[in-house]
This record gives sequence, structure tokens and C-alpha cells, in this order.
Amino acid sequence: MDSKVTDTAQRLKGLREMEDISVSQMASALGISEEVYNEYEAGKRDFSISFLHNCAKQLGVDVVDIITGESPKLSGYTVVRTNERKPIERRRGFTYNHLNPNFKDKIVEAFEVFCPYSEAEHIMGIPLSTHKGQEMDFVLEGELDVVVNGHVERLQPGDTLYMDSSIPHGMNAVHEEGCRFLAIVASVE
Repeated sequence: MDSKVTDTAQRLKGLREMEDISVSQMASALGISEEVYNEYEAGKRDFSISFLHNCAKQLGVDVVDIITGESPKLSGYTVVRTNERKPIERRRGFTYNHLNPNFKDKIVEAFEVFCPYSEAEHIMGIPLSTHKGQEMDFVLEGELDVVVNGHVERLQPGDTLYMDSSIPHGMNAVHEEGCRFLAIVASVE
């Protein structure tokens, strides 16, 4: 596993231990087995943004704390210039550019996402994930197949999908050049 995953795994474990949350409690809150959770903390599994978002909520921190080890500090407003974006590469070539990493006490997490094409996922099925809250995906370039609770929606540039993100969902680009979209994830308490 690469060093980014290992570093994130170490921060996740450290934050969990600082909050005095057991592996059993964390795994139960995330709806996974202790064995799978331990694989995440050992750096043996890559993290989806959904997983990290769920962990952040359980730990009472910002997802940026887990990903980078730095806490957001700005309030009022923040600007992230194109050349200042910090890409987060996760699972199977997805790249997330966090669009509001420095703003503290966020209500939403905003990402520009590049989703690659996977022929295997079109044949075998798109992996699904869940997280608390709601999500809006707005396609900027390319086409995106999104599975929501067993239904497949094909989105084209300008199309928007809004969903309860606790419903199993996943996505795959339709064409080899991939798809670029805006993802806004809102927490609901």
C-alpha cells in the first residue's frame, strides 16, 4: 500500500485512540466488522471518501484532519485557487480535489472529482458505498453512470443527481476518457 494510505491509517488510529473509542465501537458505528476496520487502520485497505467522511463524523473531526493531519482554521470565507488544490487520490484512480479544505465547521464537503472508466465495473458491477447525509453530483465533463439503490442513472454534462447518501450508491465513467463532476456532501445530524 502506498505511503498516503499508511499515513492516513496512522492518523485514523491515533485520532480514535485520542478519543478513547475502541475498535469494536468504531467498527459498529461504521457498520463493518472489527476485522475489516483493523485492516483500514493497518493500511491494508484503501479508503473511500465515504469511509473517511463517516470516520470523521464518529471522531468529531473534519475529514481533512484524517487525510492531511491539519485542521481547517478559516471561518467567514475561504478561497482555494486552482493551483492550490490538494488532490486526494483514492480507490481505483478516482481523484478528489477538495474545494473547501480550510474552512472550519463546514456544513458541506465539496469536491471536484475525476472518475475513471472501468470496463470490469461495467461488466461485474459498480462497487457501492453509503454515508450519512445527502449528496449532490453535477457532471462537468464526460458521462457518468450512477447506481442508486439498484437503479442506474446516466448523467451527461449539466445533469445533476441529488440523493440520500445512506442509500447504497456508486459510479463509473461511461467512456475511456473518464468523467469530471462536482460532488457536494452535506451532513445531516
